[in-house]
Amino acid sequence: MSTTQSERLRELLDPLVTSQGFDLEEIEVESVGRKRVLRVVVDSDEGADLDAIADVSRALSAKLDETDAMGEGEYTLEVGTPGAERELKEHRHYVRATDRLVKFQLADGDDLIARILNVEDDGLDVEVPGVKGRKPTARRLAFEDIAKARVQVEFSRKDKKEEEA
Repeated sequence: MSTTQSERLRELLDPLVTSQGFDLEEIEVESVGRKRVLRVVVDSDEGADLDAIADVSRALSAKLDETDAMGEGEYTLEVGTPGAERELKEHRHYVRATDRLVKFQLADGDDLIARILNVEDDGLDVEVPGVKGRKPTARRLAFEDIAKARVQVEFSRKDKKEEEA
């Protein structure tokens, strides 16, 4: 997708997505044979259920139908959320990942897997899990020390209520 088309679509769709209570995270147009697919990724602090995503999809579809933003020809609109193993890029992404396990690639080349405890303007407090019976350790990460961060899927984690019991 050309930058101008991407910018045009973002300018057109962002206010509509925001009015529905979501942040517009990504826009991607992909050619699949003769057809095109417009993928729109939205998210919010509260997450999103299927009904809310369907409402956003209908609103975006109506807006796209009344404009020529996608040009001539058929296209499919797909609206979804970032997914379980989302990459963290914006401050709000880190806030939404509080209490989640995250794999960090640090600017010095090291990797770190830790749970986000608190997010502030200049960085975040994390808890590094203990190894072989050792207690977890606290650590502070400045945003400039993080090259890349991705949420990790946890299948067997106990929730806080179970841990406190």
